[in-house]
Amino acid sequence: MENFLTPFPSVGYISKDYFCDREKEVKLLTKNLKNKVNITLISNRRLGKSALIHRLFEDIETANTNCIYIDIFSATSLKDITNTLATAILIKYPQKQSIGKKFWDFVKNLRPIISYDVLTNKPELRFEFVRAKDYEKTLSELLNFLDAQNKKIILAIDEFQQIANCEEKNIEAILRTIVQSLKNVNFIFCGSKKHLMLEIFNNAKRPFFASTLIMGLEEINKDIYKKFIAEQFEKNKKQIDTESLEFILDWTFVHTYYTQMICGAVFSEHIKQNTLSVVKKICEEQLEILHTNFLQYRNLLSPKQWQVLVAIAKEELVLEPQSKNFTDKYKLGAASSVKKALQTLVDKEMVCTIEKQNKIAYRVYDVFLLRWLQSRF
Repeated sequence: MENFLTPFPSVGYISKDYFCDREKEVKLLTKNLKNKVNITLISNRRLGKSALIHRLFEDIETANTNCIYIDIFSATSLKDITNTLATAILIKYPQKQSIGKKFWDFVKNLRPIISYDVLTNKPELRFEFVRAKDYEKTLSELLNFLDAQNKKIILAIDEFQQIANCEEKNIEAILRTIVQSLKNVNFIFCGSKKHLMLEIFNNAKRPFFASTLIMGLEEINKDIYKKFIAEQFEKNKKQIDTESLEFILDWTFVHTYYTQMICGAVFSEHIKQNTLSVVKKICEEQLEILHTNFLQYRNLLSPKQWQVLVAIAKEELVLEPQSKNFTDKYKLGAASSVKKALQTLVDKEMVCTIEKQNKIAYRVYDVFLLRWLQSRF
């Protein structure tokens, strides 16, 4: 692990040595998977959902329990989902393994096209069927192949809400029918769009209704995160004072991605004793790097949407965006126009909803954008 430039990765997963906490979540996931309970895991983007899955896999992967992860964020059809799963199985079980040989014997009859990623050199497998029905059949065969391997398989499907946007409108029913017939495959359905995920799993009219345990993922405990960051600096013979740690975690709202980004940048300064002035300089530099990108957002939004976005950023958290106090303070005009603009910002994922005081509160989704708006407008 000495080859890593920073102990604060903001993308991907290295190992549990570089992963903060989530012990309760790992235990709960492990317990339910052992009891063959399928799980729905929901969190806002960049809160560490995917890293948590890989952290879990590091603990539970054995000769008799195999873990497979797929991300279907870019999928627009059943074909994309089928090809993504087939590729993941091919990578998980190379031909030199007995299961890999069986998989290849099974899949070659379907006449797949195999290519290699130019960056990773990993194989990519895809099918080019004429009929959409053939992808449904192949997806079922792939999952049943895993189910027949005489071992427990954990399949995590990230950005699962994407199935609601696919060309075929019956994918939920197709997948639900397959899932409930499997005996040895358990699923973790992950998603970052809460309203879509809850609609899939909580609506009595949808195929996946009440079929999983639903778990939400919140920010890491501030004190635990603070201790973790300090220890990572100390392991590398560096120091960061308590005042700086408090500032970082307040400034990032303890949001994993942004906390990791700032800590990684501070760590990379090669300063042995990091103080608040160093941290504030790093934060300002980060905003300056993003300045041109953020300015473009103004051109993508209507004047009212931009006005509402700035107002929410100034408040940091807004419980009643249509209240007279809020609309008057920022000269936003009629509550109805604020409501319409706010809904557009939520749909564009520029504003997210957070539960606060048993109410729904609104905050600018991108923490760096929020801080940039506060400092520039």
